Amino acid sequence: MLAKKSLPIKIESLQTVASNYDALLCDVWGVIHNGYNLFPGVGEALQAWRENVGPVLLLTNAPRPAEAVQRRLDRMDCTRDAYDGILSSGDAAREILSQRGAEGQVCYFVGATKDVDVLNGIDIEFAPVEEADFILLTGMSNDMEQTLEDYDDEIALWHKHNIPLICANPDRIVQIGEQVIYCAGALAEIYEDKGGEVIWLGKPHLPIYDTGFSRIQKMTNMEKPRILAIGDGFKTDIPGANAANLDVLFITGGLSETLTQESQTPEDVAAILRDYDSYAHYFMKHLIW
Repeated sequence: MLAKKSLPIKIESLQTVASNYDALLCDVWGVIHNGYNLFPGVGEALQAWRENVGPVLLLTNAPRPAEAVQRRLDRMDCTRDAYDGILSSGDAAREILSQRGAEGQVCYFVGATKDVDVLNGIDIEFAPVEEADFILLTGMSNDMEQTLEDYDDEIALWHKHNIPLICANPDRIVQIGEQVIYCAGALAEIYEDKGGEVIWLGKPHLPIYDTGFSRIQKMTNMEKPRILAIGDGFKTDIPGANAANLDVLFITGGLSETLTQESQTPEDVAAILRDYDSYAHYFMKHLIW
């Protein structure tokens, strides 16, 4: 493992470092696809890792169950032999919802219609915010058109009732094709800055890494598998991997492309990540074998 202050190493292919590890913990959006299409070569890279190294666990902040994430990957022709499993922040949200429902708590849901499958099969009551015990936030109701300012009144209402908010997607932004849109994390951050209580699920928070580590232990049948984390999110993937004490490969061609397109030297990439109190061991533009 590189020291924290060491410069990241630029690599041209994943196989350059593959022999140092036993398993892969890989982000989805921004690494595997851009919301519409797979990045060239990524499916082959993951397949080659599985054939030559070990298991691949996809770790995503999608506020939906793993099955929904898998269906989306299917539609993009990311074949299921490219990974061994999927762990989503939506799965973590379902667990909390089940617990709170069993306790008789009432939920106020904020999100898009496409995210309602996170609620499937959960026995919990839903109500307006003034009657709820907590808020479940999966994102904006129309994230392709809405802005943060569109939620000023909504966030003020949350603050007025001063109830906890569960953020099922800590990502602040995500790229869909060429468009950058706001995620649940951006709204939750505003609420927290105003003094609201936020329960953050997913990356960069350690509980989801602990769950991922346990799954990889079972996949590898190893007590201490050497894991390489891969991600493009400088506020989520990279600091999360740092906190979990994992080596990390930073993908600069995802969300961070606007920051790194003119900065491909180790010194420049290190400086960008340092602004977010994080560091990487390796970097490359897109994931290829």
